[in-house]
Amino acid sequence: MIGISKAEPYQLSAGALSLLVHGLFFSVLYFSFVWQMKPPQGMVVDIWDSLPSEIDAQTPPARQEQQVATKVETAPPVVSPKAEIDLRDKKNKAREDKKIQVNTAAKKLAEKQAEQAERRLEEVERQVQVRAEAQRKAQMEAAIATGKLVDEYVAKIAAKIRRYIVLPPGVSPNIRAEFNVTLLPSGEVLSPSLSKSSGSQAYDSAVERAILKAQPLPLPPAEKNLFGRFRNLHLKFSPAENGQ
Repeated sequence: MIGISKAEPYQLSAGALSLLVHGLFFSVLYFSFVWQMKPPQGMVVDIWDSLPSEIDAQTPPARQEQQVATKVETAPPVVSPKAEIDLRDKKNKAREDKKIQVNTAAKKLAEKQAEQAERRLEEVERQVQVRAEAQRKAQMEAAIATGKLVDEYVAKIAAKIRRYIVLPPGVSPNIRAEFNVTLLPSGEVLSPSLSKSSGSQAYDSAVERAILKAQPLPLPPAEKNLFGRFRNLHLKFSPAENGQ
């Protein structure tokens, strides 16, 4: 009688464990092969013009993406070459207009300054003419005053000489003797000389003696500076002036 052998419980457990380990090993090999066959995913890199501010750093990524999208949507449109040319022409025209305005203002200022300078020159010329006229008037008045003073002292000199003339008897009252008299600043007579005879030698001699006796002759004050007008005098004498 053939006996039926019964498997031991520990033998069954070892076989099941072996099958489980082999299954796990083949699963790991399979998934490893599948993972290696998948293409690598691309890496997305964000390029920033500048470091994000503290507010951007605190902004959630979803919000940042929305802000980037907004910035992209609001970017300025591309300007066409024709628009750039028009803009450049406008800028050039504006510069030319400003240059013209500056030149016009400078020209007006120069014209105004020239007009003011011309008026000042005219005023200076007018003042010069006024001063020259006043000076001429003053000189004329001074000359008149000087002439009067000279005439006054010449008359005084002739009157003093006449007081010393002793008329000779029988002379005509209409005769006239003329003398040139040279004076010193003190009024002394340097030398009397007969320039034109009266026709009467006695009268001529009487006048010459009177000239010498009358010295010193009266002269204007020294501060008048008029001695030059009295250095050489031409004097005329007639008996009629002595009351004859």
